[in-house]
Amino acid sequence: MSKKTVLIVDDEEGIRESLSGIMEDEGYEVLTASSGEEALTVAKEQRPDIVFLDVWLPEMDGIEALSKLKEMDNNIPVIMISGHGNIEIAVRAARSGAYDFLEKPLSLEKVVIVAKRALERKILEEENRSLRENLAKKYRLIGDSEKMAALRQQIELAAQSNSRVLILGESGTGKELVARLLHEKSRRAAGAFVEVNCAAIPQELIESELFGHEKGSFTGATERKNGKFELADKGTLFLDEIGDMTLQTQAKVLRVIETQVFQRVGGSKNINVDVRIIAATNKDLLEEAKTGKFREDLYFRLNVIPITVPPLKERAGDIPQLVSCFIELFASENGVRTKEIAPEVIKTFQNYDWPGNIRELKNAVERLMIMSPSGIITKADVDGLGMLKPQQMPREYDYFSFRDLKDARDAFEKDFIVRKLQENDWNISRTAEAIGVERSNLHKKIKAYEITETKD
Repeated sequence: MSKKTVLIVDDEEGIRESLSGIMEDEGYEVLTASSGEEALTVAKEQRPDIVFLDVWLPEMDGIEALSKLKEMDNNIPVIMISGHGNIEIAVRAARSGAYDFLEKPLSLEKVVIVAKRALERKILEEENRSLRENLAKKYRLIGDSEKMAALRQQIELAAQSNSRVLILGESGTGKELVARLLHEKSRRAAGAFVEVNCAAIPQELIESELFGHEKGSFTGATERKNGKFELADKGTLFLDEIGDMTLQTQAKVLRVIETQVFQRVGGSKNINVDVRIIAATNKDLLEEAKTGKFREDLYFRLNVIPITVPPLKERAGDIPQLVSCFIELFASENGVRTKEIAPEVIKTFQNYDWPGNIRELKNAVERLMIMSPSGIITKADVDGLGMLKPQQMPREYDYFSFRDLKDARDAFEKDFIVRKLQENDWNISRTAEAIGVERSNLHKKIKAYEITETKD
């Protein structure tokens, strides 16, 4: 590891020498300057990690030099030193961005401790900044198609309000990403973004997850737990797969939406919250409401601002950008080199229907990055890994090309079942309910048509 560099700025040679000796003994590379102007020149050329800066300097004083140093690099920790320190100067230094303020005569122990803490804080800030940048890259909309431009505009407009948003779209299109962007671009961005997958939580636990519970309220409740509504106070609560929530829970969520008040499971105390709700579903909730599977009043409460995320097959022009992004992301996360992708592969991808949408494309790119032996991903790699199976490929004929009615009907039925299974993440019970057949009958059809799960 390379040594960290400290810049010592003081017009007294004795102070520069004594501080230099201390910092060198602690393993730092030391730079010195006797004036504010010289300090700025040295800092510009050498980019020190920490600066010790005297307040009282000839011509340009320390406070002015501090301001210019922070303009040059706002992340550099500057420790002010003075033999005539007072509260007013310390306040001015803090307002100008100083990390700390030390009075002469300097304590050896304090100098070392403050330098160490300043450096640790700088490292943490750099790591946090890097994490935020990585998250910004990970959670961004990719593509310049007309549909994506329209989606970006909808997000920008909707984010400015506190109104509820209902995000619609097929599985794997990126509904969670849209929800995160709505939060990050809103006035609630400093608050929490709390996600609840209504389909993944057992129905007997969903109310405890949403509203929390008191100790002893049910078997296994060994301590009090705050629910998602409470955790999202002053922030955003994202209810993913809202269409899979039971009618009983829907009624309670509706009441909280109307009042912003609830009680924990097993509790009697009213808890007030300020939460913006964003919901998402791949179902037609209005149709679900007509059949009694979803509360119509909750649907209209949630559907203040509807945003539809387009499926990948409707934005094939964005696929090259998406592929490049996923290659770079995989390489960065796994510490490997990026790979080139042959134009024929991109063309194949653009001609594919992508029933699993962005999620399926991302998984495909990841698999090719791992399993392709050379630095260039080719069509042979795609074919060799058995990807984009025929039953998923868009047909080059229509069903009228069959001479026999039975063959045409069977082909359509198989394609229809595959598509509905993919839309419901290969959950057979949910698919059977969605298409109006018995679960056992759907099992027989899957076996008869030799349908195998193709979800990554």
